[in-house]
Amino acid sequence: MPCEGCMERDNVSTGATMEFLLLGFSELLHLRVLLFLIFLIVHLVTLAGNMMIFMAVVMESSRPPMLFFLCQLSAIELCYTLVIVPKALLSLAVVDGCTISFLGCATQMHLFVALGGAECFLLAAMSYDRYVAICQPLRYTAVMSEGLCLRLALTCGLGAFAVALGLTAAVFRLPFCQSHRINHFFCDVPAVLHLACTQSYAPELPLLAACVVLLLLPFLLILASYVCIAAALLRITSSGGRGKAFSTCISHLAVTLLHYGCATFIYIRPKSSYSPARDKVVSLVYTNITPLVYLLIYSLRNSEIRGILRKMLRRKKIAQVN
Repeated sequence: MPCEGCMERDNVSTGATMEFLLLGFSELLHLRVLLFLIFLIVHLVTLAGNMMIFMAVVMESSRPPMLFFLCQLSAIELCYTLVIVPKALLSLAVVDGCTISFLGCATQMHLFVALGGAECFLLAAMSYDRYVAICQPLRYTAVMSEGLCLRLALTCGLGAFAVALGLTAAVFRLPFCQSHRINHFFCDVPAVLHLACTQSYAPELPLLAACVVLLLLPFLLILASYVCIAAALLRITSSGGRGKAFSTCISHLAVTLLHYGCATFIYIRPKSSYSPARDKVVSLVYTNITPLVYLLIYSLRNSEIRGILRKMLRRKKIAQVN
């Protein structure tokens, strides 16, 4: 049933000319400059670090599966920050918020969900890689072939893209109220759903379905992999061997807990519990700080990444000398 104050978008021109106002951090006027500088530095460091890891792994002739997945993770994080952070920095630079077109908002939401979903699927693929490495070490090379890694990477990207497209289409088919003020610094799904002029829980069903596919299913796969890994570690009699095997999983576990902790808090809950101020803070950490933390975890914890980076720096020094 139509509600009072709704804008029905039953023709193409209305959707094409509609604009949303991203309020951003308009309530934090006294902290805007400080926040802008902090997140600009974090953004630049994250971009530089991910580009360095991506280029270092691409230039490496022999790439084991874990390095291949780390390269894909760096590419996802690179795109992820470019989709969200520039608009967040702009919202800190302008006092009254910044506008975004209907199509721009839908595109940003789709890319954000697709990249976040691809990361969930990729973390599941990485957990399978660790499972094969620890539970079936003699078959590791045969199982984790280059062809399988490429198929897994393609499946992660295409699957997340399809789910994100369905969710975005479902959200932007809803009627929106006259107020198009999004109390957020980007077009996040809960923030846009909050503007929908509906009294039922039906609009939340596509989000729930996307959460099941993008969050719950990969999490169950990761959980199953680590149950098998834990069982295999218990069978290792040497404490040194057990510690070495477990150390290869620490980085992946840390990133998984960070990613799923923030995503679960933001998306798996009813619309009635939506809190703009709290969600903005969590999203700010989720979209700005965690990519930098992922970078630090993998660059500091992964000996292969450190070795490749050292090799790349040596090549650069030799080239400068010559």
